[in-house]
Amino acid sequence: MPQVNRSERLGGWTRFVTARPRLALLAALVITALAVFAGSGVADRMGSGGWEAPDAESTYTTKALEREFPASQPNLLLLVDSGSSSVDDPAVAAEAARLTEKLAAEKDITGVGSYWQSKSPGLRAKDGREALIAARIEGHDKAVGEVLDRIAPTYRGTHGPVKISVGGPVAVRHEMQTIIQEDLLRAEMIALPVTLVLLVMVFGSAIAALLPLGVGIVAILGTNAVLRGITEFTDVSVFAQNLTTALGLGLAIDYALFIVRRFREELAAGADTRAAVGTTLRTAGRTVLFSALTVAVSLAAMLVFPQYFLRSFAYAGIAVVLLAAAAALILLPAALMLLGPRVNSLDLRRLLRRRGSEAHHDPDTSGRGWGRFATLVMRRAPVFAVLTTVGLVLLGLPFLGVKFGTADDRQLPAGAESHVVQQHIRDGFPGSPGGGLEVLAEGSATPAQYADYRNRITALPGVLRVDGPVTEGRSAYFSVLPKGEAVGEESQQLVRELRAQPAPFDTSVTGTAAVLVDSKDAIADRLPWAVGIIVLVTLLLVFLLTGSVLIPLQAVVLNALSLTAMFGAVVWVFQDGHLSGLLSFTSTGDIETTLPVLMFCVAFGLSMDYGVFLLSRIKEEYDRTGDHEHSVTFGLRHTGGLITAAAVILAVVMVAIGTSRVTNTKMLGLGIALAVLMDAMVVRSLLVPSVMKLMGRVTWWAPAPLRAFHQRFGLSEGGPAPVLAEDMSAAAPDRDKISTGA
Repeated sequence: MPQVNRSERLGGWTRFVTARPRLALLAALVITALAVFAGSGVADRMGSGGWEAPDAESTYTTKALEREFPASQPNLLLLVDSGSSSVDDPAVAAEAARLTEKLAAEKDITGVGSYWQSKSPGLRAKDGREALIAARIEGHDKAVGEVLDRIAPTYRGTHGPVKISVGGPVAVRHEMQTIIQEDLLRAEMIALPVTLVLLVMVFGSAIAALLPLGVGIVAILGTNAVLRGITEFTDVSVFAQNLTTALGLGLAIDYALFIVRRFREELAAGADTRAAVGTTLRTAGRTVLFSALTVAVSLAAMLVFPQYFLRSFAYAGIAVVLLAAAAALILLPAALMLLGPRVNSLDLRRLLRRRGSEAHHDPDTSGRGWGRFATLVMRRAPVFAVLTTVGLVLLGLPFLGVKFGTADDRQLPAGAESHVVQQHIRDGFPGSPGGGLEVLAEGSATPAQYADYRNRITALPGVLRVDGPVTEGRSAYFSVLPKGEAVGEESQQLVRELRAQPAPFDTSVTGTAAVLVDSKDAIADRLPWAVGIIVLVTLLLVFLLTGSVLIPLQAVVLNALSLTAMFGAVVWVFQDGHLSGLLSFTSTGDIETTLPVLMFCVAFGLSMDYGVFLLSRIKEEYDRTGDHEHSVTFGLRHTGGLITAAAVILAVVMVAIGTSRVTNTKMLGLGIALAVLMDAMVVRSLLVPSVMKLMGRVTWWAPAPLRAFHQRFGLSEGGPAPVLAEDMSAAAPDRDKISTGA
C-alpha cells in the first residue's frame, strides 16, 4: 500500500479529532462525570484473595470441607487472653463458654468450637494463658466482610476475666482490604502534587504540565468504572486498584509528555497549530498507539492464568492503558488545538532564566547533552555493552535463590490486630497452626479401613500428628500436622506423598502447603503460554514499527535484561529481609508465588513503552537520512531527556504506591520503580546505543518477503525508504552528504 495512502488516513484522523475540539472536551467531561458515578464503591465489591487456582485439587477439597465439615475450615478466630490466670480457671472457662454460645447463635456463623468444648491441645497456648474460639462465617468476600463488621465490635475487648482479639483468615483479608484502600488514597495524595511539580520542571509551563495530569485522571476514573462493571460478572482483586492508579498516572503522563513535547517542537519550528497537531499525531501519536498495544499485550498475558489475583491486574491494566492512550490521542489533541501557542503559558521557570532566554524551546539545545552522551557511548560501544550486561546479570543473581510461598497475615503491619493474633498463635501454640493439611475421604469405608489409612499416613516421614477421622455420611476427613514449616519444602513434599498414598476411597488434599503446590503447578503450566504471547506479539509490533527483523529480537532481549535488577532486589530485600526495618515490613522468608509473574508482565510492558519511544524516533530519522549512527544519536538526543523524565515521574508514582503498609503492594511499587529507572537510565541510555552501534547497519536488515510485508502493512513517516531495505549488499551512501539534511 503506498505510503501516501497511510498519510492520508492519518490526515483524516487528524481532521476527525480536531474538527470540533470544544465538543470533544465537553463530551469527555460528561463521560468522566458518568465514570465517577459508575465507579463509586468499586473497592467494596473487590476481593482480597485470588491466589489459589480455582480448578486445583486443593480448591475442590476446601469447598467440599466447607460444605460437609464447616468446623474443619474455620475462618474466624477469637483469641481469648486470660491475663495472669490459666485458661482452665473456672471463671475464665465460664466466660469463654458464654461467648462461644453467643457466637454460635449469631446469624451466618457455623462450625463454632473452642478449647473449652474439645480440650484440643492445639487450641490452647503452651503457657496456658491463651486459648481459641474458632468459627466459620459463611458467604462471599463482601458478605463475609459485612458479617465481620457487624459482630467484631461485640466480641473485641474485655469481657470479665478475659480479653478478646479478633483474627483468622477472614479478619486478615478484611483488614488488608481496608488498609489497601487507605494506603491508595494516601499514595494518590502524595503522587499527584509531586508529579505536578516534576511536570512543571520538565515543561516549564504550568498549562503544559496540567495536560498529562488531566489525561491520567480521566484514565483512572474510567478504569474504576470498567472494574465496577467487571465485578458484576467475576471476582476482581482489590490489589488491582493500585495498578490502576500507578499506570493511569504513569502511562498517561508518558503519552502526554511525548505528544506535548512533539507539539511544542513543531510550534518552535514554525508550524501553525493545525499543522503541528497533524504532525504530532502522525509521529508521536503513532508511537503512543504502538506503545499502548505493547503494554496492553504484556498485561493481557496474565489472562492465561487461572488465579483471579493475576487476571484482575489484566482487567485493570488493559482498561487503563487503552483509556490513557485514547485520552492522549483524542482529548489531548483537542486541547492542543484550543491552546495553540498558549500551551507554553504560565512559564514558571522564567524567573530562573535570564530575561529573554528561550533556550528551553529549542529541542536541539535541550537535547545536545544527550547527543554528546550517545556519541560517547557508541565510541566505546564494546566496553559499555559488556560492563552494563555483566552488571545487570550480577544484580539479578539473588533471584536464583528465590523461595515461593503464600500470602498470609505477615503482609499486614506489625500492629494490625489480625496480624497480632496470628503471630500469637504462631509463637505460642503447639504444632504449626494454620499450616495443617486436611485429607478428604469420599466414598463408603469401614472403621477398619479408616484406621488402616490413618496408620499409613501417620508413618510418612513428614507427619507429626494425624487427627481423625471425622465422619459425616459417606465422607470423612483427617487433619495432618506436618513436622516442618507450614509452606516449607518438607510440607510441600508431604502434600505430594499424601496424594500418592493408595486408599480404598477417593482422597484429596488441601491446606496451606497444598494450595502453594497447586498454585506453583498452575503457574508453571501457563507461564510458557504467557511469555510466548508477550514475546511473539512484541516481535510483531516492533517489526511493524521498524521494518527490521533484528531490532525486535534486540528489544525483547534488552527488556529482559532490564528486569534482572528488579528480581534480584525482590529476593534480597523482601525474601531475605534486608532493609526490612527501614521499609517497615515483616519478611516471611519467601515470595508470594504470583508476584514475580505480575511484576514481569507490568515491568516488561513499561520497558517496551520506553523502547518504542526511542526506536520510533530513531526509525523516523533513519527513514529520512539512511544514516544509522546519526539516527541513533538523533533518537537519544530527542528522547533521552523525555524518557528519563517520564521514568522519574512514573517511579515517583510507584514509590508512592510502595509506601503501602501491605508488603505485597510495597514490593510491587518499589520493584516496578526500580525496573523503570534501570530501564530508562541504563538500558535505553547505555545498552541500546552501544548494541546498535556494534550491530551497525545490519540492524535494519529484513528478508525481501518481510520487507514487502512491512511496506504494505507497516507504519512509517512517509520519508524515503532506508537504504538497507533495497539491498544489503549495496554500497553505503556517503553519510556526510546524507547527514547534511539532519
